[in-house]
Amino acid sequence: MLAARFHSYGTPEVLVVEDAPEPHAHEGSVRIRVQATSVNPIDTLLRAGHLAQVLPLALPAIPGRDAVGVVDEIGPGVNDAHVGDIVFGLGGVSDTAAEFAVLTAWSAVPERWSTAQAAAAGLASATAAAALEALSDLRGRTLLIEGASGAVGNAAAAFALAAGATVIGTGRESNHHQLRSLGVIPTTYGTGLAERVAGLAPGGVDAALHLAPSGSLPDLLRIVGDASQVITVADSEGAARLGIRSVNARNDSALLRFAAGLGSGGFYTPRVDHELPLADVAEAHILTESGGGKIVITQF
Repeated sequence: MLAARFHSYGTPEVLVVEDAPEPHAHEGSVRIRVQATSVNPIDTLLRAGHLAQVLPLALPAIPGRDAVGVVDEIGPGVNDAHVGDIVFGLGGVSDTAAEFAVLTAWSAVPERWSTAQAAAAGLASATAAAALEALSDLRGRTLLIEGASGAVGNAAAAFALAAGATVIGTGRESNHHQLRSLGVIPTTYGTGLAERVAGLAPGGVDAALHLAPSGSLPDLLRIVGDASQVITVADSEGAARLGIRSVNARNDSALLRFAAGLGSGGFYTPRVDHELPLADVAEAHILTESGGGKIVITQF
């Protein structure tokens, strides 16, 4: 099969497109013929070797954490998928940017979504759903999302709004129009966040999600006043220091089905900023590292 691979850790230039052995479905998994995959920040960190001490990869490695495609193999023990189903989902730590990928968590693709949107939904929606799952019922409460304009932030905002929350979200001013279109009250991040949020939520903030790699965890804790209602997906060290919970996405089909259900109802549309062919996988990583938004890789 054709796949993106890297034979050594390094800059995006280490990525090559070449023939690689096909994977096959195993216990509790399905194999898909990949239609598209997305680039997530963890993909660039793994490729660069920044996580080699905690998540070492067997090289050469295929990048990619999520994908969408057509099921063509069913592993033992799987009774909720059929050959020919179009699904999106999560593979292993790093293995989906290829013509075939094995998924251990998946969901049917909502009819409202394009192929690119389905590719962008896997890790982003699983991360957002897991983070919100860790909070109390949000109905009638105010949630502050640090990093609301990213793919995970967009998903979390959509899920929280559907749950009946009022959502305040931080992002660059250039993204404020997009946040307003979702129903989010936008503000900027950085110095003075507490004062800005106080002006937008005079009744206070009940909970906060920290979804961007910023140093704002102490500010979020001061704003909310309750460590149990502050969740981070981006600063595990800060969380341990402050007594805040750190949450990671997990390969759980229930999280993906939840996102798909909201997608089917028109409450969640995954964010896609750029689509590039597999041949341009290095450029896709460069764009992701430079803050170029959510990148989807197509044309396998």
